[in-house]
Amino acid sequence: QVQLVESGGGLVQAGGSLRLSCVASGNIGSIKSMGWYRQAPGKQRGLVAAIFSGGSTNYGDSVNGRFTISGDNAKNTAYLQMNSLKPEDTAVYYCYANQPYRPTSWGQGTQVTVSS
Repeated sequence: QVQLVESGGGLVQAGGSLRLSCVASGNIGSIKSMGWYRQAPGKQRGLVAAIFSGGSTNYGDSVNGRFTISGDNAKNTAYLQMNSLKPEDTAVYYCYANQPYRPTSWGQGTQVTVSS
């Protein structure tokens, strides 16, 4: 199993930026993808961004063009740079990691609040 520790959430005004980090530890050698989902009160958890072991990325429609996901293999860390934040981006953001034949690993979640 992989352990994930997130950081970087907080309160920001609309139009501002935040960067989330997710550090992976444990059995990280077989990670195929990492990224973030988010969940706002009363809404389902949805994909924000993903980065795959080959370097390709994928984004949710609502964040495409504003958010950028990247990874640092030497630090076992994924980053989510969030720019042009909107109040509707307010949610708890959960880092995840996928490995073959194993359940998805999840971070503890970090709150992002965007004020109008």
